[in-house]
Amino acid sequence: MKQKLFPIIFFILLFAVLPWQNNFARAQNYAVLNPAAFIESLKYEISLFKMLLGNLAAKNQINSPAYIAVDLTSGKTLLSKNPDQIRSIASITKMMNAVVARENIDLDKKITLTDEMLSYWGGSPVLFEGARVNARDLLKAALIQSTNDAAEALAHSAGEKEFVALMNQKAKELEMANTIFYDACGMNPKNKSTPADLAKMVDYVYKNHPEILQITKSNNLWLPDKSGTWMKFQNVNNFYPLAAFVGGKTGYLVESKQTIASVFEVNKKPIAIVVLYSKNRQSDIFRILEKLQTQI
Repeated sequence: MKQKLFPIIFFILLFAVLPWQNNFARAQNYAVLNPAAFIESLKYEISLFKMLLGNLAAKNQINSPAYIAVDLTSGKTLLSKNPDQIRSIASITKMMNAVVARENIDLDKKITLTDEMLSYWGGSPVLFEGARVNARDLLKAALIQSTNDAAEALAHSAGEKEFVALMNQKAKELEMANTIFYDACGMNPKNKSTPADLAKMVDYVYKNHPEILQITKSNNLWLPDKSGTWMKFQNVNNFYPLAAFVGGKTGYLVESKQTIASVFEVNKKPIAIVVLYSKNRQSDIFRILEKLQTQI
């Protein structure tokens, strides 16, 4: 009987307080400006919800070859597999980008976008050459929709090489000995780290920049494009609707497969969970959460 009840209880705990209500209420203000974009956003959220439910119900084994779960209160490693295995990390890179931006750039600063900033694949029509966007909105775009243009604009505003050097310097300060960054957005597959190193970064963000995690849960960033039409930056951090998701950054490249560096609340405890080179990070995260739920 207990085995049958556990998935139900786990589901209730995970989805108990969906943040969609607040996002939906705020987004209605923009629905008047662009109804089509608002409707597409709702369709996306419904499809995401179905995908989450499907992966929650699945009984797959954890397929990631390298992952870790760390209690951020005690520092104790609760689960791990190959925590020191070096892997390409994709857009997890943007979490370190956010740290460096928060610590070195005035977020009220207006940044004029240039062709060089917009040269990366994975941009947005809202970010166009000549647009003046404040650093705060660029930070949100990079973290919410994983917009490469936004991440690169932040880096270029401070000098791209200097910015990436600061990212590597911060990694060194955090004793992330097996981590290196070659670009500021995560498109370069040479950006590499380990689950153990990334857990240190997540711990630092959780304790020093909780606003970064809060941004990754948001799904309400709208900016006007060149014609003045308001467009939405859709959240691609797959777990943002979940009450248990404190925040985090996902990523994908062919070389990295699916990645995530995140914080989840499990039995009222903040747990850093990092998954690298996954075929299905949603399924892997749910399996890890199920294991943690029974042992914490």
